[in-house]
Amino acid sequence: MNEAMNMEGWINSLMDTLGAPGAGLAVALENLFPPIPSEVILPLAGFAAASGRMNLLAALLWTTAGSVLGALALYGAGALFGRERVLAIATRLPLVKVADVERTEAWFARHGTKAVLLGRMVPIFRSLISVPAGVERMRLPVFLALTTLGSALWNTVFVLAGYVLGENWEQVTDYVSVYSEAVLLAALAAVACFVAVRVVRAVRPGPGARRARR
Repeated sequence: MNEAMNMEGWINSLMDTLGAPGAGLAVALENLFPPIPSEVILPLAGFAAASGRMNLLAALLWTTAGSVLGALALYGAGALFGRERVLAIATRLPLVKVADVERTEAWFARHGTKAVLLGRMVPIFRSLISVPAGVERMRLPVFLALTTLGSALWNTVFVLAGYVLGENWEQVTDYVSVYSEAVLLAALAAVACFVAVRVVRAVRPGPGARRARR
């Protein structure tokens, strides 16, 4: 509880000092440091806009810019270090699970470019999806376009929710927790199916092998 209040106070202080760019900076950091949740930053930015502390359009633009910059940093890390070094780094980072990175990789392998767009709207995958995109050297213009679109959709929903709810912006986190659990379960099921199909294909003999047995 105290940790959440401290984080909320830090985000508010950042926005009071820098305005909408402060909200963008907080979102950029959220991409790099998962413990900073966008589900808190974005509604807070909407509440700040509703209370006249920043312009609503500026909040939307800056938070989207922050999302893209943070995603671009992770894309660069994936492209620079490669898969093995990224996994080695992940094992040393607090609150970052290697299993989450591996699940994100499998999701990217299955959905390709669509994973970058949809991943921006899935908890945990939101940040990590940029890493396999970098490792696989997805064309940068395509990555930026999909990341910008997905981030704009996600950010707009939460900033506007905070704007409408005002002082009751914290209600957003209740809805997000339900959404997060449902989406994560669906994502895990999809990844499990993908892995199962790959295993079955690897074990099952091909047509040539079956003809040879006959």
